[in-house]
Amino acid sequence: MASQQQLAEESFMNEGSDVKAQHIPPSHRGHVLDIEDRDPTRMNDHVKVFYQDVFAEPEGSHSFDGVWRSSFSTFVGTKYCCYRFLTAIFGIPTAILCGCYFACLSFDYIWCIMPCLRAYLIELQCLGKVFTLVVRTFCDPLCDSIGRIFGGVKVTHFNQKTPEIA
Repeated sequence: MASQQQLAEESFMNEGSDVKAQHIPPSHRGHVLDIEDRDPTRMNDHVKVFYQDVFAEPEGSHSFDGVWRSSFSTFVGTKYCCYRFLTAIFGIPTAILCGCYFACLSFDYIWCIMPCLRAYLIELQCLGKVFTLVVRTFCDPLCDSIGRIFGGVKVTHFNQKTPEIA
């Protein structure tokens, strides 16, 4: 449940916003744009900062009601406007950089890392067969011989009582 302050912040942020929530069909190869729910996987829940998360006045330490309301409006408005300003300036360049970065990361993974890992696994299978052959040829007979040598040894344990010292 959202508190009154959270609802007030959300209504403040939505004032003057005539953008209708629309669901764009997945036409960009699996990417979906949802204007209303912009964090559908909740990957940025830790970034949510509300006024009551930053400011709190315990009982016995209350400021004037007007100051409290004004600081609430100032905080919410400043956070909202500053975020809008920063995204207006850096949003598209950041999207371009992130798009290039993830494209390079995908290319590297698909065309470099996976073929190298596959080649490594093929080589390991070959080395594994050689290792198995060496163990079966040299180590197995040696361990069998040592086992036969010490297989007839019987160990008996006697408990000797020590005299008690008075």
